[in-house]
Amino acid sequence: MLVLAICCMSLFIVGLDNTIVNLALPAIQRELHASVSSLQWTIDAYTLVVASLLMVSGATADRVGRRRIFQIGLGLFTLGSLLCSLAPNIGLLIVFRMVQAVGGSMLNPVAMSIIVNTFTEPKERARAIGIWGGVVGLSMALGPVVGGTLVDAIGWRSIFWINVPIGVAAAALTAAFVPESRAARARRMDPVGQVLVMVLLAGVTYGIIEGPKLGWGSAPILGCFALAVLALAGIVRQGRRHPEPMLDLRFFGSVPFSGATLLAICGFAALAGFLFLNTLYLQNVRDLSALEAGLFTLPMAAMTAVFAPLSGRIVGARGPRLPLLIAGTGIAVSGALLATTGPDTPTALLLTAYLVFGIGFGMLNAPITNAAVSGMPRSQAGVAAGLASTSRQVGTGLGVAVVGLVVATSEVGWLIVTGCGVAVLGLGLLTTGRWAKGTAERAARHFVCEPPKVTVGAA
Repeated sequence: MLVLAICCMSLFIVGLDNTIVNLALPAIQRELHASVSSLQWTIDAYTLVVASLLMVSGATADRVGRRRIFQIGLGLFTLGSLLCSLAPNIGLLIVFRMVQAVGGSMLNPVAMSIIVNTFTEPKERARAIGIWGGVVGLSMALGPVVGGTLVDAIGWRSIFWINVPIGVAAAALTAAFVPESRAARARRMDPVGQVLVMVLLAGVTYGIIEGPKLGWGSAPILGCFALAVLALAGIVRQGRRHPEPMLDLRFFGSVPFSGATLLAICGFAALAGFLFLNTLYLQNVRDLSALEAGLFTLPMAAMTAVFAPLSGRIVGARGPRLPLLIAGTGIAVSGALLATTGPDTPTALLLTAYLVFGIGFGMLNAPITNAAVSGMPRSQAGVAAGLASTSRQVGTGLGVAVVGLVVATSEVGWLIVTGCGVAVLGLGLLTTGRWAKGTAERAARHFVCEPPKVTVGAA
Protein backbone atom coordinates (compact mmCIF):
# COMPACT_ATOMS: atom_id res chain seq x y z
CA MET A 1 0.00 0.00 0.00
CA LEU A 2 2.92 2.33 0.62
CA VAL A 3 4.23 1.62 -2.89
CA LEU A 4 0.73 2.37 -4.24
CA ALA A 5 0.60 5.64 -2.30
CA ILE A 6 3.99 6.69 -3.70
CA CYS A 7 2.89 5.90 -7.26
CA CYS A 8 -0.37 7.78 -6.74
CA MET A 9 1.60 10.86 -5.69
CA SER A 10 3.04 11.05 -9.19
CA LEU A 11 -0.40 10.70 -10.76
CA PHE A 12 -1.79 13.37 -8.45
CA ILE A 13 0.78 16.06 -9.28
CA VAL A 14 0.55 15.38 -13.02
CA GLY A 15 -3.26 15.49 -12.98
CA LEU A 16 -3.30 18.58 -10.76
CA ASP A 17 -0.74 20.32 -12.98
CA ASN A 18 -2.83 19.86 -16.13
CA THR A 19 -5.96 21.38 -14.58
CA ILE A 20 -4.17 24.22 -12.82
CA VAL A 21 -2.20 25.35 -15.86
CA ASN A 22 -5.41 25.73 -17.89
CA LEU A 23 -6.91 27.83 -15.12
CA ALA A 24 -3.84 30.08 -14.97
CA LEU A 25 -3.75 30.89 -18.70
CA PRO A 26 -5.38 34.35 -18.45
CA ALA A 27 -2.97 35.40 -15.67
CA ILE A 28 -0.01 34.12 -17.71
CA GLN A 29 -1.33 35.99 -20.75
CA ARG A 30 -1.54 39.29 -18.83
CA GLU A 31 1.83 39.12 -17.07
CA LEU A 32 3.93 37.73 -19.94
CA HIS A 33 2.01 39.54 -22.72
CA ALA A 34 1.39 36.21 -24.45
CA SER A 35 -0.58 35.70 -27.65
CA VAL A 36 -3.27 33.06 -28.01
CA SER A 37 -0.89 30.86 -30.00
CA SER A 38 1.66 31.12 -27.18
CA LEU A 39 -0.99 30.00 -24.70
CA GLN A 40 -1.74 27.07 -26.99
CA TRP A 41 1.93 26.11 -26.98
CA THR A 42 2.04 26.35 -23.18
CA ILE A 43 -0.38 23.41 -23.16
CA ASP A 44 0.64 21.62 -26.35
CA ALA A 45 4.42 21.68 -25.85
CA TYR A 46 3.86 19.59 -22.73
CA THR A 47 1.24 17.33 -24.29
CA LEU A 48 3.16 16.56 -27.47
CA VAL A 49 6.38 15.66 -25.67
CA VAL A 50 4.48 13.34 -23.33
CA ALA A 51 2.65 11.74 -26.28
CA SER A 52 5.91 11.24 -28.17
CA LEU A 53 7.78 9.66 -25.26
CA LEU A 54 5.15 7.52 -23.48
CA MET A 55 5.92 4.33 -25.36
CA VAL A 56 9.70 4.69 -25.29
CA SER A 57 9.64 5.54 -21.57
CA GLY A 58 7.72 2.35 -20.83
CA ALA A 59 10.06 0.25 -22.94
CA THR A 60 13.14 1.85 -21.35
CA ALA A 61 11.77 1.20 -17.86
CA ASP A 62 11.21 -2.46 -18.71
CA ARG A 63 14.78 -2.67 -19.92
CA VAL A 64 16.85 -0.71 -17.36
CA GLY A 65 14.59 -0.78 -14.30
CA ARG A 66 11.20 0.70 -13.48
CA ARG A 67 12.22 2.32 -10.19
CA ARG A 68 15.21 3.98 -11.80
CA ILE A 69 13.19 5.52 -14.63
CA PHE A 70 10.43 6.53 -12.19
CA GLN A 71 12.99 8.38 -10.06
CA ILE A 72 14.46 10.13 -13.09
CA GLY A 73 10.95 11.13 -14.14
CA LEU A 74 10.17 12.58 -10.72
CA GLY A 75 13.43 14.53 -10.78
CA LEU A 76 12.84 16.00 -14.23
CA PHE A 77 9.20 16.85 -13.52
CA THR A 78 10.15 18.58 -10.28
CA LEU A 79 13.02 20.48 -11.91
CA GLY A 80 10.79 21.50 -14.82
CA SER A 81 8.14 22.77 -12.38
CA LEU A 82 10.72 24.88 -10.54
CA LEU A 83 12.02 26.32 -13.81
CA CYS A 84 8.46 27.12 -14.97
CA SER A 85 7.89 29.12 -11.80
CA LEU A 86 10.98 31.24 -12.63
CA ALA A 87 10.30 31.74 -16.36
CA PRO A 88 10.85 35.41 -17.30
CA ASN A 89 9.00 35.19 -20.63
CA ILE A 90 6.53 33.00 -22.49
CA GLY A 91 9.20 31.41 -24.69
CA LEU A 92 11.17 30.04 -21.77
CA LEU A 93 7.96 28.96 -20.03
CA ILE A 94 7.18 26.79 -23.07
CA VAL A 95 10.70 25.32 -23.03
CA PHE A 96 10.48 24.53 -19.32
CA ARG A 97 7.07 22.91 -19.86
CA MET A 98 8.86 20.55 -22.26
CA VAL A 99 11.33 19.65 -19.51
CA GLN A 100 8.34 18.90 -17.28
CA ALA A 101 6.89 16.73 -20.03
CA VAL A 102 10.00 14.58 -20.42
CA GLY A 103 9.67 13.74 -16.73
CA GLY A 104 5.90 13.34 -16.97
CA SER A 105 6.25 10.72 -19.70
CA MET A 106 8.23 8.58 -17.23
CA LEU A 107 5.72 8.78 -14.39
CA ASN A 108 2.23 7.43 -14.97
CA PRO A 109 2.91 4.51 -17.35
CA VAL A 110 5.93 3.41 -15.32
CA ALA A 111 4.02 3.81 -12.05
CA MET A 112 1.28 1.54 -13.41
CA SER A 113 3.93 -1.07 -14.27
CA ILE A 114 5.28 -0.84 -10.71
CA ILE A 115 1.76 -1.33 -9.30
CA VAL A 116 1.06 -4.36 -11.50
CA ASN A 117 4.41 -5.87 -10.50
CA THR A 118 3.80 -5.18 -6.78
CA PHE A 119 0.19 -6.40 -6.54
CA THR A 120 0.42 -9.91 -7.92
CA GLU A 121 -2.86 -11.24 -6.47
CA PRO A 122 -5.72 -10.38 -8.90
CA LYS A 123 -8.20 -9.02 -6.34
CA GLU A 124 -5.56 -6.86 -4.65
CA ARG A 125 -4.42 -5.62 -8.04
CA ALA A 126 -8.00 -4.70 -8.99
CA ARG A 127 -8.43 -2.74 -5.76
CA ALA A 128 -5.09 -0.97 -6.33
CA ILE A 129 -6.08 0.02 -9.86
CA GLY A 130 -9.41 1.25 -8.51
CA ILE A 131 -7.61 3.52 -6.03
CA TRP A 132 -5.34 4.66 -8.87
CA GLY A 133 -8.40 5.64 -10.92
CA GLY A 134 -9.91 7.47 -7.96
CA VAL A 135 -6.83 9.66 -7.68
CA VAL A 136 -7.46 10.87 -11.25
CA GLY A 137 -10.88 12.14 -10.21
CA LEU A 138 -9.48 13.64 -7.01
CA SER A 139 -6.80 15.60 -8.87
CA MET A 140 -9.38 16.92 -11.36
CA ALA A 141 -11.77 17.90 -8.55
CA LEU A 142 -9.12 19.67 -6.45
CA GLY A 143 -7.29 21.25 -9.39
CA PRO A 144 -9.72 24.11 -10.12
CA VAL A 145 -10.11 25.08 -6.45
CA VAL A 146 -6.42 24.80 -5.55
CA GLY A 147 -5.37 26.52 -8.75
CA GLY A 148 -7.86 29.33 -8.39
CA THR A 149 -6.85 29.95 -4.78
CA LEU A 150 -3.13 30.02 -5.62
CA VAL A 151 -3.49 32.23 -8.69
CA ASP A 152 -5.68 34.76 -6.85
CA ALA A 153 -3.68 34.79 -3.61
CA ILE A 154 -0.08 34.50 -4.80
CA GLY A 155 0.07 34.53 -8.60
CA TRP A 156 0.31 32.04 -11.45
CA ARG A 157 3.91 31.07 -10.63
CA SER A 158 2.73 29.42 -7.42
CA ILE A 159 0.87 26.73 -9.38
CA PHE A 160 4.26 25.20 -10.22
CA TRP A 161 5.66 25.51 -6.69
CA ILE A 162 3.14 22.99 -5.38
CA ASN A 163 4.77 20.24 -7.46
CA VAL A 164 8.23 20.73 -5.95
CA PRO A 165 7.77 19.46 -2.36
CA ILE A 166 5.51 16.62 -3.52
CA GLY A 167 8.01 15.58 -6.18
CA VAL A 168 10.96 15.68 -3.76
CA ALA A 169 9.02 13.64 -1.17
CA ALA A 170 7.93 11.08 -3.78
CA ALA A 171 11.53 10.69 -5.02
CA ALA A 172 12.85 10.12 -1.48
CA LEU A 173 10.11 7.62 -0.67
CA THR A 174 10.70 5.80 -3.97
CA ALA A 175 14.39 5.36 -3.15
CA ALA A 176 13.52 3.99 0.30
CA PHE A 177 10.54 1.74 -0.33
CA VAL A 178 9.88 0.91 -4.00
CA PRO A 179 11.55 -2.32 -5.15
CA GLU A 180 13.38 -2.42 -8.47
CA SER A 181 11.87 -4.54 -11.24
CA ARG A 182 12.46 -5.26 -14.92
CA ALA A 183 10.60 -7.12 -17.62
CA ALA A 184 11.61 -10.74 -18.20
CA ARG A 185 11.94 -9.88 -21.86
CA ALA A 186 12.15 -6.21 -22.82
CA ARG A 187 10.88 -5.01 -26.19
CA ARG A 188 13.48 -3.91 -28.72
CA MET A 189 14.03 -0.18 -29.06
CA ASP A 190 12.88 1.56 -32.24
CA PRO A 191 14.66 4.95 -32.33
CA VAL A 192 13.73 5.59 -35.97
CA GLY A 193 10.04 5.04 -35.24
CA GLN A 194 10.33 7.26 -32.16
CA VAL A 195 11.77 10.17 -34.16
CA LEU A 196 9.17 9.75 -36.92
CA VAL A 197 6.29 9.90 -34.42
CA MET A 198 7.72 13.09 -32.89
CA VAL A 199 8.10 14.69 -36.33
CA LEU A 200 4.54 13.74 -37.29
CA LEU A 201 2.97 15.17 -34.12
CA ALA A 202 5.10 18.33 -34.08
CA GLY A 203 4.54 19.02 -37.80
CA VAL A 204 0.76 18.75 -37.63
CA THR A 205 0.44 20.74 -34.41
CA TYR A 206 2.83 23.52 -35.45
CA GLY A 207 1.02 23.86 -38.76
CA ILE A 208 -2.41 24.14 -37.12
CA ILE A 209 -1.35 26.60 -34.40
CA GLU A 210 0.86 28.88 -36.50
CA GLY A 211 -1.12 28.65 -39.78
CA PRO A 212 -3.39 31.65 -39.10
CA LYS A 213 -0.43 33.88 -38.21
CA LEU A 214 2.01 32.83 -40.96
CA GLY A 215 -0.59 32.09 -43.64
CA TRP A 216 -1.90 28.68 -44.65
CA GLY A 217 -0.13 28.90 -48.01
CA SER A 218 3.21 30.07 -46.59
CA ALA A 219 6.33 27.98 -47.09
CA PRO A 220 6.86 27.15 -43.38
CA ILE A 221 3.30 25.88 -42.92
CA LEU A 222 3.22 23.89 -46.16
CA GLY A 223 6.63 22.50 -45.25
CA CYS A 224 5.35 21.37 -41.84
CA PHE A 225 2.40 19.52 -43.33
CA ALA A 226 4.60 17.96 -46.03
CA LEU A 227 7.07 16.83 -43.36
CA ALA A 228 4.20 15.31 -41.38
CA VAL A 229 3.03 13.34 -44.45
CA LEU A 230 6.56 12.05 -45.04
CA ALA A 231 6.85 11.07 -41.38
CA LEU A 232 3.56 9.16 -41.60
CA ALA A 233 4.82 7.29 -44.67
CA GLY A 234 8.04 6.51 -42.80
CA ILE A 235 6.08 5.17 -39.80
CA VAL A 236 4.16 2.81 -42.10
CA ARG A 237 7.40 1.62 -43.72
CA GLN A 238 9.14 1.21 -40.36
CA GLY A 239 6.17 -0.70 -39.00
CA ARG A 240 6.56 -3.28 -41.76
CA ARG A 241 10.33 -3.64 -41.51
CA HIS A 242 11.21 -3.48 -37.80
CA PRO A 243 10.77 -6.76 -35.85
CA GLU A 244 9.22 -4.88 -32.89
CA PRO A 245 8.24 -1.44 -34.17
CA MET A 246 7.16 1.33 -31.84
CA LEU A 247 3.83 1.42 -33.71
CA ASP A 248 2.86 -2.10 -34.80
CA LEU A 249 0.47 -1.70 -37.74
CA ARG A 250 -1.09 -5.11 -37.11
CA PHE A 251 -2.93 -3.64 -34.14
CA PHE A 252 -5.04 -1.58 -36.52
CA GLY A 253 -6.53 -4.71 -38.05
CA SER A 254 -8.67 -4.77 -34.90
CA VAL A 255 -11.65 -2.44 -35.25
CA PRO A 256 -12.02 -2.10 -31.44
CA PHE A 257 -8.37 -1.06 -31.17
CA SER A 258 -8.55 1.37 -34.10
CA GLY A 259 -11.78 2.71 -32.64
CA ALA A 260 -10.18 3.11 -29.22
CA THR A 261 -7.45 5.22 -30.79
CA LEU A 262 -9.99 7.50 -32.46
CA LEU A 263 -12.20 7.55 -29.35
CA ALA A 264 -9.26 8.68 -27.24
CA ILE A 265 -8.33 11.39 -29.74
CA CYS A 266 -11.90 12.72 -30.06
CA GLY A 267 -12.76 12.45 -26.36
CA PHE A 268 -9.62 14.11 -25.07
CA ALA A 269 -9.73 16.73 -27.83
CA ALA A 270 -13.19 17.60 -26.47
CA LEU A 271 -11.82 17.82 -22.91
CA ALA A 272 -8.87 19.99 -23.95
CA GLY A 273 -11.12 22.24 -26.00
CA PHE A 274 -13.58 22.51 -23.10
CA LEU A 275 -10.89 23.50 -20.59
CA PHE A 276 -9.22 25.97 -22.97
CA LEU A 277 -12.42 27.74 -24.11
CA ASN A 278 -14.11 27.67 -20.73
CA THR A 279 -11.15 29.16 -18.87
CA LEU A 280 -10.92 32.10 -21.28
CA TYR A 281 -14.70 32.55 -21.29
CA LEU A 282 -15.14 32.63 -17.52
CA GLN A 283 -12.22 34.97 -16.83
CA ASN A 284 -12.10 37.16 -19.96
CA VAL A 285 -15.80 37.37 -20.90
CA ARG A 286 -17.54 37.06 -17.52
CA ASP A 287 -14.70 38.77 -15.59
CA LEU A 288 -14.54 36.09 -12.90
CA SER A 289 -11.46 35.64 -10.73
CA ALA A 290 -9.38 32.48 -11.10
CA LEU A 291 -10.89 31.05 -7.90
CA GLU A 292 -14.44 31.80 -9.03
CA ALA A 293 -13.71 30.18 -12.40
CA GLY A 294 -12.35 27.12 -10.61
CA LEU A 295 -15.46 26.83 -8.46
CA PHE A 296 -17.66 27.10 -11.57
CA THR A 297 -15.79 24.18 -13.15
CA LEU A 298 -15.96 22.03 -10.02
CA PRO A 299 -19.29 20.35 -10.97
CA MET A 300 -17.70 18.97 -14.15
CA ALA A 301 -14.76 17.52 -12.23
CA ALA A 302 -17.06 16.12 -9.53
CA MET A 303 -19.24 14.31 -12.07
CA THR A 304 -16.13 12.90 -13.74
CA ALA A 305 -14.93 11.56 -10.38
CA VAL A 306 -18.33 9.99 -9.64
CA PHE A 307 -19.06 8.45 -13.04
CA ALA A 308 -15.57 7.13 -13.91
CA PRO A 309 -15.74 4.16 -11.48
CA LEU A 310 -19.40 3.61 -12.37
CA SER A 311 -18.37 3.34 -16.02
CA GLY A 312 -15.84 0.64 -15.11
CA ARG A 313 -18.51 -1.41 -13.38
CA ILE A 314 -20.90 -1.07 -16.34
CA VAL A 315 -18.15 -2.14 -18.75
CA GLY A 316 -17.44 -5.16 -16.58
CA ALA A 317 -21.11 -6.17 -16.40
CA ARG A 318 -22.50 -5.20 -19.81
CA GLY A 319 -19.62 -4.24 -22.08
CA PRO A 320 -18.44 -0.85 -23.39
CA ARG A 321 -21.34 0.15 -25.66
CA LEU A 322 -23.64 1.84 -23.11
CA PRO A 323 -20.88 3.96 -21.47
CA LEU A 324 -19.65 5.08 -24.90
CA LEU A 325 -23.15 6.11 -25.98
CA ILE A 326 -23.63 8.05 -22.74
CA ALA A 327 -20.18 9.62 -23.16
CA GLY A 328 -20.79 10.78 -26.73
CA THR A 329 -24.25 12.11 -25.91
CA GLY A 330 -23.07 13.99 -22.82
CA ILE A 331 -20.14 15.66 -24.59
CA ALA A 332 -22.25 16.60 -27.63
CA VAL A 333 -25.16 18.02 -25.61
CA SER A 334 -22.81 20.02 -23.37
CA GLY A 335 -20.96 21.49 -26.35
CA ALA A 336 -24.25 22.49 -27.98
CA LEU A 337 -25.44 24.20 -24.78
CA LEU A 338 -22.18 26.10 -24.34
CA ALA A 339 -22.25 27.28 -27.98
CA THR A 340 -25.11 29.58 -26.94
CA THR A 341 -23.22 31.28 -24.09
CA GLY A 342 -22.53 34.98 -23.79
CA PRO A 343 -21.66 37.53 -21.08
CA ASP A 344 -25.12 37.25 -19.50
CA THR A 345 -25.78 33.51 -19.84
CA PRO A 346 -27.70 32.27 -16.78
CA THR A 347 -25.56 30.46 -14.25
CA ALA A 348 -28.06 27.58 -14.18
CA LEU A 349 -27.45 26.90 -17.88
CA LEU A 350 -23.67 26.94 -17.42
CA LEU A 351 -23.77 24.56 -14.46
CA THR A 352 -26.11 22.22 -16.34
CA ALA A 353 -23.70 22.11 -19.28
CA TYR A 354 -20.75 21.44 -16.93
CA LEU A 355 -22.60 18.63 -15.16
CA VAL A 356 -23.56 16.99 -18.46
CA PHE A 357 -20.00 17.25 -19.78
CA GLY A 358 -18.63 15.71 -16.57
CA ILE A 359 -21.03 12.77 -16.83
CA GLY A 360 -20.08 12.20 -20.47
CA PHE A 361 -16.34 12.45 -19.96
CA GLY A 362 -16.50 10.35 -16.79
CA MET A 363 -18.04 7.52 -18.81
CA LEU A 364 -15.32 7.61 -21.48
CA ASN A 365 -12.03 6.33 -20.03
CA ALA A 366 -12.96 2.79 -19.02
CA PRO A 367 -14.44 1.75 -22.40
CA ILE A 368 -11.43 3.24 -24.23
CA THR A 369 -9.07 0.98 -22.28
CA ASN A 370 -11.43 -1.95 -22.75
CA ALA A 371 -11.77 -1.39 -26.49
CA ALA A 372 -8.01 -1.12 -26.90
CA VAL A 373 -7.21 -4.48 -25.30
CA SER A 374 -10.40 -6.39 -26.14
CA GLY A 375 -9.55 -9.51 -28.10
CA MET A 376 -5.79 -8.97 -27.81
CA PRO A 377 -3.60 -11.74 -26.37
CA ARG A 378 -2.22 -11.16 -22.88
CA SER A 379 1.28 -10.60 -24.27
CA GLN A 380 0.09 -7.54 -26.23
CA ALA A 381 -2.47 -6.03 -23.86
CA GLY A 382 0.05 -3.69 -22.20
CA VAL A 383 1.33 -2.38 -25.53
CA ALA A 384 -2.23 -1.83 -26.77
CA ALA A 385 -3.15 0.08 -23.60
CA GLY A 386 0.03 2.16 -23.97
CA LEU A 387 -0.91 3.14 -27.50
CA ALA A 388 -4.36 4.15 -26.27
CA SER A 389 -2.70 6.36 -23.63
CA THR A 390 -0.60 7.98 -26.34
CA SER A 391 -3.78 8.66 -28.33
CA ARG A 392 -5.25 10.47 -25.31
CA GLN A 393 -2.28 12.84 -25.29
CA VAL A 394 -2.50 13.35 -29.06
CA GLY A 395 -6.18 14.24 -28.68
CA THR A 396 -5.36 16.77 -25.96
CA GLY A 397 -2.76 18.44 -28.16
CA LEU A 398 -4.97 18.56 -31.24
CA GLY A 399 -7.95 19.80 -29.23
CA VAL A 400 -6.06 22.86 -27.99
CA ALA A 401 -4.55 23.46 -31.43
CA VAL A 402 -7.82 23.27 -33.37
CA VAL A 403 -10.02 25.12 -30.86
CA GLY A 404 -7.37 27.83 -30.57
CA LEU A 405 -7.90 28.61 -34.26
CA VAL A 406 -11.43 29.82 -33.58
CA VAL A 407 -11.05 31.18 -30.04
CA ALA A 408 -12.19 34.62 -31.27
CA THR A 409 -15.54 33.04 -32.26
CA SER A 410 -16.11 30.74 -29.34
CA GLU A 411 -19.40 29.44 -30.76
CA VAL A 412 -17.45 27.63 -33.47
CA GLY A 413 -15.08 26.23 -30.85
CA TRP A 414 -17.98 24.80 -28.86
CA LEU A 415 -19.43 23.32 -32.04
CA ILE A 416 -16.09 21.55 -32.57
CA VAL A 417 -16.47 20.08 -29.06
CA THR A 418 -20.00 19.02 -30.04
CA GLY A 419 -18.63 17.34 -33.16
CA CYS A 420 -16.15 15.40 -31.05
CA GLY A 421 -19.05 14.13 -28.94
CA VAL A 422 -20.97 13.05 -32.03
CA ALA A 423 -17.85 11.21 -33.25
CA VAL A 424 -17.58 9.38 -29.90
CA LEU A 425 -21.24 8.37 -30.22
CA GLY A 426 -20.75 7.00 -33.75
CA LEU A 427 -17.53 5.19 -32.90
CA GLY A 428 -19.21 3.67 -29.84
CA LEU A 429 -21.82 2.07 -32.08
CA LEU A 430 -19.27 0.96 -34.69
CA THR A 431 -16.64 -0.60 -32.44
CA THR A 432 -18.79 -2.63 -30.03
CA GLY A 433 -20.73 -4.93 -32.34
CA ARG A 434 -20.18 -8.59 -33.25
CA TRP A 435 -18.32 -7.74 -36.47
CA ALA A 436 -15.87 -5.50 -34.59
CA LYS A 437 -15.15 -8.23 -32.02
CA GLY A 438 -14.44 -10.65 -34.87
CA THR A 439 -11.79 -8.32 -36.33
CA ALA A 440 -10.10 -8.15 -32.91
CA GLU A 441 -9.92 -11.94 -32.69
CA ARG A 442 -8.44 -12.17 -36.21
CA ALA A 443 -5.87 -9.46 -35.43
CA ALA A 444 -4.83 -11.27 -32.24
CA ARG A 445 -3.91 -14.40 -34.19
CA HIS A 446 -1.15 -12.47 -35.99
CA PHE A 447 0.83 -12.01 -32.77
CA VAL A 448 0.98 -15.31 -30.92
CA CYS A 449 -0.62 -18.69 -31.02
CA GLU A 450 -2.52 -18.29 -27.76
CA PRO A 451 -6.29 -17.81 -27.84
CA PRO A 452 -7.37 -14.17 -27.62
CA LYS A 453 -8.54 -12.89 -24.28
CA VAL A 454 -11.61 -10.69 -24.56
CA THR A 455 -11.42 -8.23 -21.70
CA VAL A 456 -14.70 -7.38 -20.02
CA GLY A 457 -13.33 -5.35 -17.14
CA ALA A 458 -11.42 -2.11 -17.32
CA ALA A 459 -8.28 -0.81 -15.72
